[in-house]
Amino acid sequence: MVNLNEVYKSVLEADKAAVVICDLDHKIIYMNPIAINRYVKWGGEKLIGQNLLNCHNDKSREMIIKVLEWFKASKDNNIVYTSYNEKENKDVYMVALRNDAGELIAYYEKHEYRNRETMTMYKMD
Repeated sequence: MVNLNEVYKSVLEADKAAVVICDLDHKIIYMNPIAINRYVKWGGEKLIGQNLLNCHNDKSREMIIKVLEWFKASKDNNIVYTSYNEKENKDVYMVALRNDAGELIAYYEKHEYRNRETMTMYKMD
């Protein structure tokens, strides 16, 4: 039988975008390999267990806290567009993570790149 936890972790680790997951106290509980590499000059893997708010300026901290409160307010509040990064041509979102009962259990930042893929379709050699 397939272990779903292994499947979920594999999905995150295969993602080409940085994935940083935080608990409801803003503690970083997971970083995929892309995120660890992306944030290496700030500590990389050593950021796991640290408070995400310590990595942001006052305005960003205020907005992260506001979004988390919005997530808590309703099971229907699950994604917020937070910024556009012109240098990397990507949109950034905060996303609620919920259990089967719809209770908020964590959150993460989602990056969606706008650049067209340059990889050759179905190239497998």
